[in-house]
Amino acid sequence: MSPPSPTEFDIIFAGGGATACVVAGRLAACDPSLKILILEAGEHTLDKPAHVQLYQYPFHMAPTTTTLTFNFGNPSPHLNGRALVVPSGHSVGGASTINFGAYTRAPVSDYDDWAVEGWESKNLIPLMKKFETYQVQPGCPTHGYTGPVKVSPGGHKLAISEEFICVGMTYHKRPYSEDTNDLKTCNTYSPWAKYIDSTTGRRSDAAHCYVYNQAQNPNLQIWVGKRVTRIIFEDKRAVGVEFTNDPVSCPGADQSLSTVKASKLVVVSAGAFGSPAILERSGIGAEAVLKRCDIKPLVNLPGVGENYTDHDAVLVPYLAADEAITMDPLWRGEESATKDALAQWTANGTSLIASNGVDAKIKWRPDAEELKAMGPAFHQRWNGFFRDHPDKCVAIFSLIAGYLGPLVGTLPPRNYMMAAYFTLYPASAGSVHIKVDENGKEALDFTTGFLEDPSDIVPINFAYKKMREIYRRLPSYRGELAVGHPKFPEGSAAACGEASGPVDLNAPDIIYTAEDDEAIESYHRDCVQTTWHSLGTCAMKPRAEQGVVDARLNVYGVTNLKVADMSIVPKNVGTNTYSTALLIGEKAAMIIAEELGLDYNV
Repeated sequence: MSPPSPTEFDIIFAGGGATACVVAGRLAACDPSLKILILEAGEHTLDKPAHVQLYQYPFHMAPTTTTLTFNFGNPSPHLNGRALVVPSGHSVGGASTINFGAYTRAPVSDYDDWAVEGWESKNLIPLMKKFETYQVQPGCPTHGYTGPVKVSPGGHKLAISEEFICVGMTYHKRPYSEDTNDLKTCNTYSPWAKYIDSTTGRRSDAAHCYVYNQAQNPNLQIWVGKRVTRIIFEDKRAVGVEFTNDPVSCPGADQSLSTVKASKLVVVSAGAFGSPAILERSGIGAEAVLKRCDIKPLVNLPGVGENYTDHDAVLVPYLAADEAITMDPLWRGEESATKDALAQWTANGTSLIASNGVDAKIKWRPDAEELKAMGPAFHQRWNGFFRDHPDKCVAIFSLIAGYLGPLVGTLPPRNYMMAAYFTLYPASAGSVHIKVDENGKEALDFTTGFLEDPSDIVPINFAYKKMREIYRRLPSYRGELAVGHPKFPEGSAAACGEASGPVDLNAPDIIYTAEDDEAIESYHRDCVQTTWHSLGTCAMKPRAEQGVVDARLNVYGVTNLKVADMSIVPKNVGTNTYSTALLIGEKAAMIIAEELGLDYNV
């Protein structure tokens, strides 16, 4: 797939993440004679166990990782002075090769809210169906059954997740639904499917599903370890890109600059961090940003790098019963457990190797009693955004069967579980720009925006209390891992610790004092984290509204240049964002195919 390097292609992709793989793969299938180049800063992922075995996703967070980039935010008073760190993918296929693999879809109202011609839900649902093979159950009208991306329950059904569903339905008084990814259903407890092929037990990532399966096509090339620095223009027409060796993928390699030409189109697809940076280095962005970096302006486009949004996540650890089955032995690297699981996975694609430890969820909307408990600080946000959109959930609650967190390797070797909750439509927003540091080198100027709007922390604080009550009632509950919980005042009824077993289903809830509430809020400002769902920094909006691209993904003010990745999302989406990245890829492929006179439905 990477023969001796030519100097000109028809289409060049600046970045090789999930969306780039979809677009490039579809276009190559439409017309195998198209000369397509993907320039990716990271490494190949083809058939590597670290990428195709879903259980390995936590290992990519190691400080020495080369498969993702740690993007360091500016310290924020809303995070108790903390500088949030947000990872992004750094490999062929991007985050689709290293993420949790959780299959979620946004409600149709999210896409209609974008108010972008051609991107209405009625036009996007056929594309959602086109990219998937839904192996969970047959005959679902909103799902697809012939696409390249496989969706299944995974290789092992965890009983501890069944406990979460049962307690949720009884104590939390919510119904059960087999499918909350039908684009409308929420507020029900349900199984949580995964991007795993049930026939092989392998992760279903964009690289393997769209480009590696076309290795026989010499015109579809992937150059790895290549970091795009800027777009090359003749007047205001994009004609190629400039790139260098990536210092992480190619340590010690020559850092000189190279160029490659594109005769038809350049597509920037480097994600919510990389795409605005490439545009700004190319002279496209806000005048003030370009001036401070001593970059000659080409187009004054102040929306570049603005509108950054994410989802706010918290993972809270609990102790689980000795007899419970969790991911902990595999995540600790216990030799016998890993060997047995690998043998089963190799034989038939099952076992915890084909699991992420997350088998159940609820897309949660508060009921009247819960809204009252949350207090007036959330009421304006609820009334103005959520109340009249019953398909939009406030947060996702789920159970992780095992421990993921900073104490990995230091905790006693027992079973754990984590309460995971993340809000889907935070009102806060941030920005991503380039700057010059004190050493004269390019650096990231990243304002995360997390918890800046006072309404954002309210459902998170409520979620801690609700999830703790659910966990206290799980048969596998053995207490809290206190070091990972709020520091409640001495003598508090909310004090954390080990337990011999669950409380009765009808036991009274914990009563929290004002001091306890302060401890919970401080805890969340200390530990709220990204959900890896960065988006919005090259928004598909009108130019006058800080837009960067139009409805056909063209960058304003230039020609032959598009952006196609999660950075174009104009408003947040209530989902794990891989599904939206795939959707954008399919839509971008359709747009480009139309412009080239190709049959996208080939």
